[in-house]
This record gives sequence, structure tokens and C-alpha cells, in this order.
Amino acid sequence: MDAATAVPVCPGADRMNRILEKNQVAPDIARIVIRAPEVAAAYRPGQFVIVRPLPESERIPLTIADTDAANGTITLYVQAVGRTTRQLNRLDRGEVVADLVGPLGKPSELQSSGSAVLVGGGVGIALIYPLAKTLASRPVATTAIVGGRTAGHVLLADALAGHGVEVVVCTDDGSRGRAGFVTNALDDRLARSESPDRVYAAGPIPMMAAVAEATRPYGIPTTVSLNPIMVDGTGMCGGCRVEVGGVTRFACVDGPDFDGHLVDFEQLALRNQAYREFERLATNDCVAAV
Repeated sequence: MDAATAVPVCPGADRMNRILEKNQVAPDIARIVIRAPEVAAAYRPGQFVIVRPLPESERIPLTIADTDAANGTITLYVQAVGRTTRQLNRLDRGEVVADLVGPLGKPSELQSSGSAVLVGGGVGIALIYPLAKTLASRPVATTAIVGGRTAGHVLLADALAGHGVEVVVCTDDGSRGRAGFVTNALDDRLARSESPDRVYAAGPIPMMAAVAEATRPYGIPTTVSLNPIMVDGTGMCGGCRVEVGGVTRFACVDGPDFDGHLVDFEQLALRNQAYREFERLATNDCVAAV
């Protein structure tokens, strides 16, 4: 579903946009379950929503990690890195999100057979979770390589295993699974000639760039999710411009998934830093207001 056909959720309705569950799953990451029945019914893996926590907040795009169409809910994993994500994470169970619209973006194109490896770093694990669930429900041998700074930063590893996904956990400090980066585990797997038919990656931009370079010599199709570069999620701001195979694309409306071997990651990294100083100032103001 694209921006033109996204389902708006009425901000004032008592049954809509209400936070039904809220819990801290990592030092700076909250799991938030929101009532949004129309979004839950229309959602397909890979899509996202635009959220405005408070009437005075900015609008931010957030990937949908899970849905429950029967109960009309969507699940978000929100890392508090800037002013607006901090505002959202301060809302509690029973409170209402000011605005929510979606699902937006093109659904992920997922294979129907063969084998797949999904690589997720940090909150990017929440992005690969619905993809892994879907792939594992098909005749696809599915492996998820997931990682975080510490054991407390590794999301959804047990939930992934519960869906029949082979899970490889990596932590920077070795507190869970193997010590090192997710890209190290991927390199080892590829070196053992355990090449999957496709690789999917979501997480920090340097991580996705490293995954694409790791698979390039093997010619393995590699899909990266460029959610980190998105700003307003509608294509109007132009902040998520990215060069893919020499052609300018917009991550929010043309993606968020792209061929990792065609993405200009150097340009992408520079663009991702464009608003860093403004965000730092806004975040400092938000922290000072507490």
C-alpha cells in the first residue's frame, strides 16, 4: 500500500491509536503494542507506519515488527535516539498516540523456496523478524544472524527460534552467543560454502554495507532495508534520496528494500548525517524538559 492508499487512523477515537502494551526490552528500546485494526488488516511484511506521538511532535517512520489482525494491533520496537522517539517511549500503557498512518512502503519481496539468511543488528532485528517468520512458514530454510552490543540488546532471538528459524546470536562483548559482529558470523558461513539463495539485511548503515560487500564475491542476491535514512515517509521531503544503480530513488516510496549490491552506501552514509546536529539540539531540549 502506498502513501496515496494508506489508511488514516483517526487520532481522537478512543479505540484507535491506544497503547495496549508497553515494556522495555533493552536499555534504550521499548516494545509498544498499539490498537490500529485497519493497519493490522492491510499490513504486509516490510511495511511501516508514520507516527506522531504528541500533537507538537514531528512525524517519524517506524517499521511494523508484528501484527495481530484478529485483535487489531500492531507492534513497534522503538529505540530512543532522538527527540521524537524519546517522546514516544515516554508514553505509557493506556495513553493514545496523536497520529498514526499506514501501512506505507512496498512490501518485501520474499522467496517461496530455497534458503535464506537474514542479518539483523540492534533494532534492525525487529525489521527482519516478520520477514523471517514468513519465510520460515514456507519451504525456505531460514537462518537469522542477530546481534547487539550486549546480551540485553539482542531482540527476538527466542521468538525467531519459536518459528523454526535457525538463530545465530552475536554480541560485541561476548555476553551471549559468539563474540563479534553479525558480519563476522556471515563471513564464516559463506567461507564454509554454506551460501544461501538470498540474504536480507536490516540495521545500521555500515552493517548493511558490510553485508553487501560480504555477499558480492559470491553473487548472492542481497536485499537491504533502508529504513534508517527515511524522514517523513511520503517522498515529499527528499531527505531519503539514495542512488541505486546510478538512479536516484526515494527509500520511503520506492523501498524501503533495495538491491544491496547497487546501493551507493558512501553517499547514503553522508546523507544520513545531514540532520545530526539539528537532532542533537532537539534531543538535548527534550532531555532538559524532563
